[in-house]
Amino acid sequence: MPTYKSAGVDDKKAEALIEIIAKKTSRTSRSAKSSAIGYFGGFFPLATAKYRQPVLVASCDGVGTKLLIAHEMHSYENIGVDLVAMNCNDVAVCGASPLFFLDYLAVGKLNLIREEKLIAGIIKGCETAECLLIGGETAQMPEIYKKEDFDLAGFCVGIVEKRKILGPQRVKKGDIIIGVASNGLHSNGFSLVRKIFLSTSRKRSLLYAYNPTLGRSLGEELLRPTFIYTRLLKKLAQNNYLSASAHITGGGIPGNLSRALPEDLQAVIKKSSWQVPRIFPLMQEIGKIAPREMFKVFNMGLGLILIAKPTHESAILKEAKNQGYRAQVIGIVEPGPKKVTFKR
Repeated sequence: MPTYKSAGVDDKKAEALIEIIAKKTSRTSRSAKSSAIGYFGGFFPLATAKYRQPVLVASCDGVGTKLLIAHEMHSYENIGVDLVAMNCNDVAVCGASPLFFLDYLAVGKLNLIREEKLIAGIIKGCETAECLLIGGETAQMPEIYKKEDFDLAGFCVGIVEKRKILGPQRVKKGDIIIGVASNGLHSNGFSLVRKIFLSTSRKRSLLYAYNPTLGRSLGEELLRPTFIYTRLLKKLAQNNYLSASAHITGGGIPGNLSRALPEDLQAVIKKSSWQVPRIFPLMQEIGKIAPREMFKVFNMGLGLILIAKPTHESAILKEAKNQGYRAQVIGIVEPGPKKVTFKR
């Protein structure tokens, strides 16, 4: 007689995973503020007394084909951090403080060792982002995913005072543009990365072999976790230092920074003003990728870009340094059509 388990869905393993998640989240500092993991919905008590016009800000994103690198190397510790970063950073650049996070994990077949590592990374990311993990979903889908396949998506909600929302409406001519360093590739452009490095039968040896240019193996470089900038953004926003900010993800600097500009202003960026991590020129050389394409796809060493009044420059750079980030002025806002213009 057919059963749910014979169809490829293991309820007992799913229940075991829920117990694992519940135990891990119970150790986080803010877990007492919400309902226990495993109920039908996640609860978050919203304290709005300090807000006159509170606005909720939401984001939904995944990790993309970086998952395939993690699968190839059986290394899952940092993927959860990436997932949180992709969502919480997007919320924080709007001026909002992340409140809570939910994840969606789809698998061909549950692997509790792998899943526990993924969840541990998500919890670690939430702690860094000062954001509470209140729930999620684990879907066993054997007809859609192969046995070892999996996918991740995340959902973050934050809050901001309406008058403190960051964005194009606050940007003015003469504002400075500050770049904050990335941790390499972060979680974008991996379809092209895999085409450059891993389109041969030697992909496993390439991933594991020490690369003298990078100072580590290629696989270790590709799986470095995305920086979570929420604490920095929160501190800068609280002090009213920012006009706007941009999380540099897919689309690179031109595609993301332009979203923070009004229609009549452009960002003029000096390319030589920051240090580009070694992974980018290595990819460009091996893949014979045009410089324009590199800037269209990758962050090129800047995971976060801030726009601010010149009077706030020293305070912003000091705070970034205090939090362990390399940051420098990389350009200025000038009159012109809404776009990013590069100069040497």
